[in-house]
Amino acid sequence: MQFPYELTLGWRYTRAGRATRRNGFISFISGVSMLGIALGVAALIIVLSVMNGFQKEVLDRMLSVVSHIEIYAAGGGALPNMEASLAKVRQNPEVVGAAPFIASQALLARGEEMKGAVIRGIDPALESQVTDLMQGQKNSALDKLIPGEFGIVLGGELARSMGVVTGDRVTLVAPSGQVTPAGVVPRLKQMTVVGTFDSGHFEYDSSLALLHLDDAARIFRLEGPSGIRVKLKDLHQARRVGRQLAEQLGTEVIMRDWTQQNRTWFAAVQLEKRMMFIILTLIVAVAAFNLVSTLVMTVTDKRADIAILRTLGASPRSIMKIFVVQGAMVGVLGTLAGLGLGLVIAFNIDVLVPALERLLQARFLPADVYLISRMPSDPQSGDIVPIALIALVLSFVATLYPSWRASRVNPAEALRYE
Repeated sequence: MQFPYELTLGWRYTRAGRATRRNGFISFISGVSMLGIALGVAALIIVLSVMNGFQKEVLDRMLSVVSHIEIYAAGGGALPNMEASLAKVRQNPEVVGAAPFIASQALLARGEEMKGAVIRGIDPALESQVTDLMQGQKNSALDKLIPGEFGIVLGGELARSMGVVTGDRVTLVAPSGQVTPAGVVPRLKQMTVVGTFDSGHFEYDSSLALLHLDDAARIFRLEGPSGIRVKLKDLHQARRVGRQLAEQLGTEVIMRDWTQQNRTWFAAVQLEKRMMFIILTLIVAVAAFNLVSTLVMTVTDKRADIAILRTLGASPRSIMKIFVVQGAMVGVLGTLAGLGLGLVIAFNIDVLVPALERLLQARFLPADVYLISRMPSDPQSGDIVPIALIALVLSFVATLYPSWRASRVNPAEALRYE
C-alpha cells in the first residue's frame, strides 16, 4: 500500500532524530514530548478515577441510610390514605421497594449527657426494601424493635458520645410538650437501647436513632406514618420518578430525593472535580506545547531537506503537512501510551497501593482516621474520552506554528551554506 510521501517523511522524522540516528527508534526530543503527554494523560485519568471512587464509596454509605426518594405530607403530620399511597408508589415500574416511616427530632438524655437526634420510626419488616443498613447481618438490631417495648437503635457515634451500650436506658424528650394545669410539660419516655449501627457516614452515625413505627406514632402523637421511603432500580432516575409519583399522589405531598438531601456536599465534590480537571489539564498543555520546541529544532535540522523537497516541486502546503504529521504522531502515541498507563493503574489501584504501602512501610489511609482504609477507583468513559480528545487537540494546535515556519523556508537561503 502506497502512503502519501508527507506521511512517510513525517513518520521518519519522528523516529529518527540526529542525536539517536544510528541506534534509536524515537528521537530524544520527540520521546521527551511524548513522555510528557503520556504522563499528563495518565495523571488525569488516575486522579479523576480516584475522585470518582471516593464519591461512589461515600454515596454507597450514604444510601445505606438514606432512601432514594422520601414522600411527606404537605402540611406535616400523618400522610393521608397511606395504604392507597403505598399501592400507587409500588405500581411504578422503577420502584423496587417502599416503606412507611415517621421522621421527627428529639433530645436524648442519659444522666447529665443530652444530645439532639433525628428520630426515624420504621417498620423493621419493610426496612430492608428501602435501605441496606443491616444488609447481610444476622439477628440485626432492627429485629429487636418490637412495638410496645419502646426499644431504640442508635448510631454508633451517637451511642459512643453518650456513653451507652446495648441494654442501657435513655430518655427521649419529644419536641412538643403536653399542656397541664402547671403549664406545658415536656413529654418524656424511657427507651431501651437494643442495638447500634455504623453506616460509615459520620453525619448519620452521630445523629440518627431508629424506633418502631408504632412506638414513634405514640410518642409524637401521630395517627399514622408521616411519609413513605422509596428505593429505585436506578438511583440516578430519582428526580424523574419523584415527579411522576408527585403527579400520581396529588398536590398534598412533598417529594425529596437523595440529591436534595445532600446538595451542598455533591456540589462541593463536583466543583472540586472540575478544578482538578482544569489544573491537571495544564500538565497536558505544557507537555503538548513542548512539541513547539521539538518541531522548531526539527525544522532547523532539516532545512536542507526542506529546500531539496521544494526544488523537486513540493508545495509549501506539503512541507507543512510533513511536520504536522510528525507532531500529530507524537501526540497520538503519547495520548495512547497515557491512556494505557492510566487505565492499567486505575483498574489495579487496589493492588498497587497496598504494594506501595508495604514497600514504603506507610499507610496512606489509616482506618482510625478515615472512613475507608482502601484507595477506591472508578474509571468512567465520561472522563476518559474528553481527556484523550483534549490531549489530541492540544498536540495538533502545537504543531501549527512550527509547521507554518517550515513551509516558509527559502530554498536558496537554506542551500547557500550546504
